[in-house]
Amino acid sequence: MDKLEQIFSRQKELDAHIIDKRNLAGKYTPQEWIQKKCLALIDETAELLNEVNYKWWKNPKEINKDAIGEELVDMLHFWVSMCIDAGLTAADVHNIYMQKNQENHNRQNGKSKKEGYAAE
Repeated sequence: MDKLEQIFSRQKELDAHIIDKRNLAGKYTPQEWIQKKCLALIDETAELLNEVNYKWWKNPKEINKDAIGEELVDMLHFWVSMCIDAGLTAADVHNIYMQKNQENHNRQNGKSKKEGYAAE
């Protein structure tokens, strides 16, 4: 099992545990779960912003790499969970990523059929 597959597997286990412990089975559709987790992802993103001194009106604080890592992993938890709710596997995510990454390179190099990305 590769690392991404392991992350997906562990997230499935955690999601099942939470659903069982909190009596949430059948309470939400996959779409509703994605909506809820998207909101949670936004919240985790805000927590990450608080770690990287985005408030220009406040005195900056020292960057805490561990706290940043924790917030990024919190975001990953919700992101992977949404992938699972959407029916995507680790292999699906890898394949989609590779295709989109190639397209992003093509866009930056002016080789995409989609207009508006070529560097001038």
